[in-house]
Amino acid sequence: MIRFLFLIPLLLGLLWWVYLMTNGWTLKQGRKGFLYILIFSVVIAVFYGVLLWLTGRQF
Repeated sequence: MIRFLFLIPLLLGLLWWVYLMTNGWTLKQGRKGFLYILIFSVVIAVFYGVLLWLTGRQF
């Protein structure tokens, strides 16, 4: 499960890009959304990293 977590930002970024293109917005206009996706993905990665550290498990 952990090894597939990199798909979260890729999938969210792709969906955001499709949303921007279908509504006629530029990537520059949607830059803030990509930043939010990046921050959200880092928070998820840190959360799972802390959980793995606390439980002493390795993947």
